[in-house]
Amino acid sequence: MGSTSAIDIASPCPGWNQVCPDVEQLADAAAQLALRYAPRVVGLEPLTRIELGITLADDDKLQRLNRDYRGKNVPTNVLAFPAWEVGTRPTSGAPLLLGDIVLGFETVVREAAEQRKPVAHHLSHMIVHGVLHLLGYDHRTEAEADAMEALEMSILAGLGIPDPYCDTTLP
Repeated sequence: MGSTSAIDIASPCPGWNQVCPDVEQLADAAAQLALRYAPRVVGLEPLTRIELGITLADDDKLQRLNRDYRGKNVPTNVLAFPAWEVGTRPTSGAPLLLGDIVLGFETVVREAAEQRKPVAHHLSHMIVHGVLHLLGYDHRTEAEADAMEALEMSILAGLGIPDPYCDTTLP
C-alpha cells in the first residue's frame, strides 16, 4: 500500500491552463505516483501521510527564487524546497511536511518544444523530478543521476510517459 498524501497546487501563472487545460490534474497525478514509488526507497513507512505544495509559476518567479536561494540569477524549470531531512521520522500520527516544488512556465514550455515532447509529459517529468529532490534524491554525481533517472523513468512509465531521456531533438 502506498503513502497517503495531500498535495496543494497553486497556479498563479495563467499560461499553464492555456497550454495544458488539465494542468492541476496532471501535476497531482505525477506527484501522487512519485509519492507511491519513492518513499519506500528512502525508508518512509508505507502509510506515512505526506503533504507537499506545488506552485505553477512563471519564469520571473523562478528567476527570483533561483537568485535568492541558489545565487543563480536565471530562470530554471523546477526548484525544490525541502522541509524534511532524509533519515528523520515524522512525529507519530502527524503528517510529513515534505516541502514545495515551483515550476517555471516559459522554461518548461520551451524545453518541451526543444525536446519535441508534449508539454504535459515534460510537466509531469519536472513534477516527478521535484518530488524526488524533496525526498533526498540528487544528481550531483553520475551514480546519483543514474539512480534518480531510473526512478523517474519507472514512475513516468506508470503514467504512460516514454523515457524522458531519449534524445528527441534529432531530426
